[in-house]
This record gives sequence, C-alpha cells and structure tokens, in this order.
Amino acid sequence: MWAIRKLSREPGLVLDRIPIPEPGPHDVLVQVEAASVCGTDLHIFRWDDWAKARIKPPLTLGHEFAGTVVEVGEDVRTIVRGDYVSAESHVTCGMCFDCRTGRAHMCEHTQILGVDRDGAFAEFVVVPESVIWQNDREKLPPEIATLQEPFGNAVFATSTQDLPGRTVAVLGCGPVGLFTIAIARASGAGRVLASDHVPFRLSLAETLGAQVANVNEVADVSGWFHDANEGAGLDVVFEMSGAPGAVRDAFRIVRNGGDVVLFGIPSSPVELDIAESLIFKNLHVTAVNGREVFATWYRTRWLLEHGVVDLRPLVTHQYPLTEFEVAFAELESGNACKIVLHPGGEPAMPLVHATPTHAAQHEPILSGLGSWVHR
Repeated sequence: MWAIRKLSREPGLVLDRIPIPEPGPHDVLVQVEAASVCGTDLHIFRWDDWAKARIKPPLTLGHEFAGTVVEVGEDVRTIVRGDYVSAESHVTCGMCFDCRTGRAHMCEHTQILGVDRDGAFAEFVVVPESVIWQNDREKLPPEIATLQEPFGNAVFATSTQDLPGRTVAVLGCGPVGLFTIAIARASGAGRVLASDHVPFRLSLAETLGAQVANVNEVADVSGWFHDANEGAGLDVVFEMSGAPGAVRDAFRIVRNGGDVVLFGIPSSPVELDIAESLIFKNLHVTAVNGREVFATWYRTRWLLEHGVVDLRPLVTHQYPLTEFEVAFAELESGNACKIVLHPGGEPAMPLVHATPTHAAQHEPILSGLGSWVHR
C-alpha cells in the first residue's frame, strides 16, 4: 500500500510503498477513505524540537480518519467486515489508575496513532478494537466523519461550561478554535467574540457568526474585547492558541468571577501575575486536553448527526493522498482550515519526497493547530 511516512530524522516526508499491515487478535484492519491533516502532522513534517524528542522513524503519520473495516482479528467481538468506522487516536492501556477510574484520556501510557504507532495517512491502518468508533454513512460522509477526533477537542472544552446566554471569547481561530465558535453559537451563547492574526481564519470565524479582531491590527486587544462587549468583561474565555500574549489577554478580558478555559499549548512557559490576574478576580480556570474517552464521542456524534453543528464550511481543501505536498503547503500557509486526504488508486509517481520550505516564516501559523502536540 501507499503511505505518507517519516523515514529519517530530518525535515520532510515520503510517499512510500509498504506492506499492508496485518491485524493482531484484538485489532481491525480499516481501508482508509478519508484522513484529515492536523497541526501535529506539520510539526512532524518540519521536524521541530518536539518531533525530534518524540518521534521514532520509520513512522506512518495520520490520526484522524474514517474508513471501512476489511479484516478483523480472531478475538474481535463487536466489529465486523464492512463496518464504517473512525477511531479514538489515543490508544490507552486500560489498566492504570486513570483508565480504571473512567479517565482514560489522562492515561500516562497512551500511544497515539501517527505519533507513537503507525497511523492513517495510508490506504490501510490497523487499530485496536477498543478504540474503534462506529459511524453512520448516511449521516456522516467520510470527509466529516474524519473530523470527529479533532472536533471532539472543542466539544470537550465547551462541555465544561454553561454557555446559553453568556458572552464568550475565543482566542485563536485554528480548527479547534473555529469548532469552539460553532459550538458556542449552536449552544445559544449571547455574544461570541474571536481573535487571531490570520485573515483567512478570521473570515471563517465571521462566517460562523463571531465578531472578530485581527491582533496585528488592533493596538489594544483587551480594550477591543471590552468595547465589543459593551464595556464589560466576558463571561467565558476559551484560550485556544497557546500564544503567550493570548494567554495573558484571556485573564485581562474575563469578567470578575468569570471562567477561563485553557486549551492552547504554549511552546514555552508563560509568566502571569497570579494575584492580579486570577485571585483578585475570583476566577474559575479549567485546563483541558484531548477528549473524554468515550463520553465526548457520544456528544460529538449527536451534534454532527443532528445538524446542530455543520462542519462543511471548515473543510476548505480535499486532495488525493498523492498530493500531500500541496496539502501540507496549503495548511502551512495559513490559507486553510481542515484539509482532508483521500487514499486509494495508484499514484502517478512511485516515490514523492516533500521538504518544508521557509519554515521560520510560517511558525506563527502553527499556533493552536495541534490538539496535543506537546503532550
């Protein structure tokens, strides 16, 4: 089969021909129909410091996917050939304290598809039965079903808050930030304000119903939020970028007694005045990572299958697997939201090498794209 691989400890990826993997007794083999690109994949592509410390080549990338089961292991009990599925990307141990107390998303022994084990940027992928998620093809086509994994991050983050009638700020309009805006609007938030520095992302945020500010064009970002909220602080602030300035702004713009949800992952420590920013404001601060396994998936499925949230406007590009170079360049440029790759068919060329270009120029674009890139 064809697969997008990291073969050596250097920037770039390779479209390579490898054997179709064989499922073990508790595994299923899925023919991949759609796989979406995450900011984590870009970090591996560019071979940054996080990738150097975490990734062990050779590795097939990709952790967001949808497809059809074509083979099952001898001990698989709940999945059969022909099932249309996705998967939770976090393969947990099932036996640690967190797993055994209903908090598998905090498992310290987690292996992540496309990061710690071969993933879904390929024609076929093997995953344990324990993380398989059944889809309804009539309600969720592959290009939407593949988004359940990243969309679940926003579902988890927003589920920590009571949003109807409340004023909401979303700092960072990467895919998860945009998902958060969509959920907040669908949940009946009274006002949704958003900020970013990428015009394309801001245009998508406006499409979703947010009032937006470009942080590169506003002299006083926290002042803009207060002015846009009739001079008052916001009830709930979702920090989805991890940018140090945005983290500090989150605590400036929230009202006294309000809620701050931290999801974005800073690349380095962020200095805060704890007394002035948190204690004296009597804030409630929630830190969120990943998804609750599998409680979030049930909420995610309901939101998507019932049309409460429509993710189609956020699927900005779709490419065959062979055009992954174009897909990665498009995402790196900032002029894309979710890009979906479609495996299948023989590529025109036997081997494609992709190498990142002008990486430093695009560094800010990656802020907030990965859901657990520094885990």
